[in-house]
Amino acid sequence: MFGFLKSKDDPAAQAAVPAAPRPSWSERLKAGLSRTRATLNTPLGELFSRAKIDDELLEELESTLLMADCGIDATQWLLAELKAAVKRDKLETPAQLRQALAQALQTMLAPLEQPLQADGHQPFVIMIAGVNGAGKTTSIGKLAKHFQAQGKSVLLAAGDTFRAAAREQLVTWGDRNGVTVIAQEGGDPAAVVFDAITAARARNIDVVLADTAGRLPTQLHLMEEIAKVRRVINKADGTAPHEVLLVLDANIGQNAVQQVKAFDKAIGVSGLVITKLDGTAKGGVLAAIARQCPKPVRFIGVGEGIDDLQAFRAGEFVEALLGS
Repeated sequence: MFGFLKSKDDPAAQAAVPAAPRPSWSERLKAGLSRTRATLNTPLGELFSRAKIDDELLEELESTLLMADCGIDATQWLLAELKAAVKRDKLETPAQLRQALAQALQTMLAPLEQPLQADGHQPFVIMIAGVNGAGKTTSIGKLAKHFQAQGKSVLLAAGDTFRAAAREQLVTWGDRNGVTVIAQEGGDPAAVVFDAITAARARNIDVVLADTAGRLPTQLHLMEEIAKVRRVINKADGTAPHEVLLVLDANIGQNAVQQVKAFDKAIGVSGLVITKLDGTAKGGVLAAIARQCPKPVRFIGVGEGIDDLQAFRAGEFVEALLGS
C-alpha cells in the first residue's frame, strides 16, 4: 500500500534519476566569459548605476573600454557612436547608454561574423598557424570534430615537425576522432603537408587540416619557413590553401592585433580562431581587431571540451559579454 522508499545509494534509484541536461552553447559561452564579464561589468555597473549621463561618466567609460583591451581606435569609435546616440535618441539614463553600447559593439563586430564554409573544393585545405601556446593543436582536434559533425571526412597533417610533443598531441586527437594523421619525425614540414594533400586526394577526403610550427611573428626566418609551407600547399593544389586560419590566445590583449598583421603579411590570413576566452581575457580584443585589422572570426573557444569551439556570432557574444 505504502510501497518502499529506495535509498539514494540503490543503483535502481540512481538509474531512475535522469542525467542533467548539457548546458546550451549560449549558457557555456556566458559561463566561459564570466571572468571577462566581471572585469568589464564591475566598473560598468558602477558607471551605469549613476543618476545621469554626463562628461565624467563618458570619460570613465573610455578608461574602462581601454582597460578591456578594446584599443584606442575601437574605444574612440564606440564613444563617438554613444555620443551621437545620446544626442540623436535623447538618451537620459545610464541604463539607456548601456543598451546603446551593446548595440554599437554588435554593429562593430557584425562584419567579423562570417562562418567558414568548407565547400567547393576537394580536398578543402585549411592551413593553421599561430604562436606556441595559443591552443593551435587543440583547436585542430576540435575543428576535426566540427567538420565530422557536418558529415565530412577529415585528414590531419602534422606540419609542426620541430616539436615532437605537438606531433604526438595531434596523433592523439586523430585517434580520438578516428582521423588519419600524416606525420613524420623531423624533416621538412612543407613535405609533410604536401604528402597529406596527395593522400587526401587519393582517398577522396573532404577536409585537410594542416598544422604548422608555432612561432613568434618577430622571428622573421621562421616566418619565412611558414610562408614556404603556404607556397608548397599551392604547388600541391593550385587553388589551395582555401583557408588560412590564425589561432589567437585572447589573453594576450593588444598583442593579438600585431600577430594578425604579421601573420597576414607572411601568409595571407583569411580567418581567425580566438581561444581561451574563458581565462583572464577581457574580450575587448575582438573590438580592437574589428577596427585595426578586420578578419573574419570563424570560431571562438571557451573551454577545453571538444565541443567548446563554436562559430562566432556577434549578437550572442555581446549578450554574453555585457548581459547581466
